[in-house]
Amino acid sequence: MRTLINVRMPNAFNCDSDESLWKIGVDQNGKILFIDPMSNGKILNGVDWQGDWLSPRGIDLQINGGLGVSFADLDIEKIPKILDLLDQLWSDGVEAIAPTLVSCSIPALRRSLEVFRLVREQNSNFRCRLLGAHLEGPFLSELFKGAHDFNSLTLPSLFALNERIRSFEKEILIVTLAPELIGSSDVIKKLKSLGIIVSLGHSAANFEMSHAAFDLGVGMLTHVFNRMTGLNHKDPGPIGAALMQGEVYMGLIADGSHVHPSIASMLQKLAPEQIFLVSDALPPYGLNQKEFGWNNRKLIIDKGVCKLEQGILAGTTIPLLDGCKRMACWTNQPSWSIWAATVSPLVVLQKTKKIQDFLLGKSLKELLRWNFNFQSKVLNWNQAK
Repeated sequence: MRTLINVRMPNAFNCDSDESLWKIGVDQNGKILFIDPMSNGKILNGVDWQGDWLSPRGIDLQINGGLGVSFADLDIEKIPKILDLLDQLWSDGVEAIAPTLVSCSIPALRRSLEVFRLVREQNSNFRCRLLGAHLEGPFLSELFKGAHDFNSLTLPSLFALNERIRSFEKEILIVTLAPELIGSSDVIKKLKSLGIIVSLGHSAANFEMSHAAFDLGVGMLTHVFNRMTGLNHKDPGPIGAALMQGEVYMGLIADGSHVHPSIASMLQKLAPEQIFLVSDALPPYGLNQKEFGWNNRKLIIDKGVCKLEQGILAGTTIPLLDGCKRMACWTNQPSWSIWAATVSPLVVLQKTKKIQDFLLGKSLKELLRWNFNFQSKVLNWNQAK
């Protein structure tokens, strides 16, 4: 056995300068056996990490595809390409994703859910895992549809929900909807009874409507600030309601375009425990292209930001952990930034666990080591070892 000393672990609060240091015991195979606080003033023999952070890999709860594959347009022949994408995501520091399906036809949605089921059967070590799917739509506000196909939107109803998810209920992790739409209450209650996370997104809900939705069981905001009623001093909208509620999680796209860096930093100060980072990556992720055909439309890609030809923001090609690096630079809070990309999404899924629970028993090969230069504000990661 060997011991790692002077290790930091990410957390949600602003204490990078005086964080606790930990000693971590690993066996001959690199498996973590114990995590104990360092004794003050006591020098221990061991491998000195010099204050670097140890974390799980990233968890991306909103990613629409990559390497040319759209999750909303799948068939069995695309399984090898999906496996290639999962290998790419592992190389990019991501442990698991919720494959996201934007609003699409019923046959396309059900084909994709069946393909996800088959892909999960081919899971292997050191490859990114597929969690349940994230259905972003089709129960969305026409006013805030963004890049979603207008013809694929529909009003929420138990019938419309059943048409889409019947026999696939266990394959779904998150559903994004607009809770102000007529029929949404019944759908929210049904999804909650199935153990599916319900998220507010692409929504015209005001402050009162949002509070009512949270009381009904909606527990998330999808890509906070984007395609929803804004934070206004006369109507705080869903963001203000989430901040007041305190236990509503908010997915944040940290590319600097979807949300201004100053607003992202402000949100971090206001609600550090409620934020988790998402990539919102689209099919051209990993391709290094300037243009890409997507759902019979053209994406224009500039510095990792994807827009439709009309200038409508559609998503990114930026890896999740690159967003984490940007947040660390903007906020000068590396510990929180690491937390938001790696631990916070796990807390969203398993609310009672602490970071130690996500590390004990894991191999270092499955985890990440982070270093931050406080002068240049550059955050970097590597596989832990």
